[in-house]
Amino acid sequence: MKKIVCFGPGPQFKGGIANYTTSLAKAFDKMEDTEVHIVSWTQQYPAIIPRDFIDRKSRKDQLEGTGIKVHYVTNYNNPLSWHKTAKLIREIKPEMVIIQWAIAVQGLPLGTIARLLKKDKNIKVVFDLHFVIQKEGSAVDNHFTRYGIGQANGYVVHAGQTADQLRQLFPSRNFAVVNDGESQAAKAFKVVRLYHPVYDMFKPDPDFDRDYWKKEMNLQKNVFLFFGFIRRYKGLHQAIEAFARLRNEREDVSLLIVGESFWNTLDSNKLSTKVKSVLFKAAKNLFLKKQDDEKDYHPLDLIKAYGLQNASYVVNEFVPNEDVHRYFQVSDNLLLFYLTATPSGVESIGYNFQIPMLATKVGHFPETIKDGYNGYLANDRDIASMVESMKNALNQPINRENVARTSENMSWENYATSILRYL
Repeated sequence: MKKIVCFGPGPQFKGGIANYTTSLAKAFDKMEDTEVHIVSWTQQYPAIIPRDFIDRKSRKDQLEGTGIKVHYVTNYNNPLSWHKTAKLIREIKPEMVIIQWAIAVQGLPLGTIARLLKKDKNIKVVFDLHFVIQKEGSAVDNHFTRYGIGQANGYVVHAGQTADQLRQLFPSRNFAVVNDGESQAAKAFKVVRLYHPVYDMFKPDPDFDRDYWKKEMNLQKNVFLFFGFIRRYKGLHQAIEAFARLRNEREDVSLLIVGESFWNTLDSNKLSTKVKSVLFKAAKNLFLKKQDDEKDYHPLDLIKAYGLQNASYVVNEFVPNEDVHRYFQVSDNLLLFYLTATPSGVESIGYNFQIPMLATKVGHFPETIKDGYNGYLANDRDIASMVESMKNALNQPINRENVARTSENMSWENYATSILRYL
């Protein structure tokens, strides 16, 4: 029996990486003769970060009906737990450990765990890279990333740019990118280029009453959706400004914004939150560039500034998994006017609902979104171009069958099979 460990935030956490870890584990669990374990954080980040990362709203057990075993053991703030994690994994005796890499600050614990695991020659350590060069770019990110992912037997990337960044980070290494089973040099570090699979945990409701929900949310005929955590790099301020210009020209459009403000999840009046905020601010001033500080990022204020109260509907909170479908099924187009982008979980959810995507020409988006086929592309930081893409979506609607065709081979089963085949 093949034993596989998926390391990452377990299903008790909220956010895309937790969903990712769970979905990947379920894909391995569906294979014959496999025993799958999720080894998870108990706390993913330094204790001073003023944010609640636990999913306290979703009701369904995502692992119901599977044989997956979950172990919550790794505490970022307790180095003894890092050694305990490696010991646990070695006791499981897996053939492969797949570690989710999504933020540089986790480099110290993950690099330590990987080094401890590499002492066992029977365990193959693989990093599933959601990024290499950090979106927000701090002074110490590259150092943490080199230490974090340096000790691996192989890598998985979701876009060509991530493989390029891997070469940039380790210029002296020989990397061989495996794409569609191409043969590669035997002594190279193997990099399997795949994709961000389409989430199967979010399913359209066949009985969804679109007219009812449009009326409930006071939405017009054409609905543009922004979905996900509100972070500066996701460009919600650009989306709102572009929509405001469009709204000045026509009244049959609505903007639906659904997402939690990333840095506004704890009670700001609590002493513990105040202490964390002070310490976190000090740490950011020491380690991060000025542009990384998002404390003053309040894009929702633009709703009132542009007079869009009657043209928009805002759900400024974390949405339970069971309710996600509602917002995608009531919408016509998904807005991805990002400032920077790595393969996006929001984009993946969009494919599951066959919703056309409007994105900026940044990161991987030009690789996955074909202008006029499954969505429309706008120029980077060009509001007029974003407005034009929205007009194109209204005047020449994308055939949703094209969106479905784009993702027809992007299943978790294919993804998991490729990892085992090529690594």
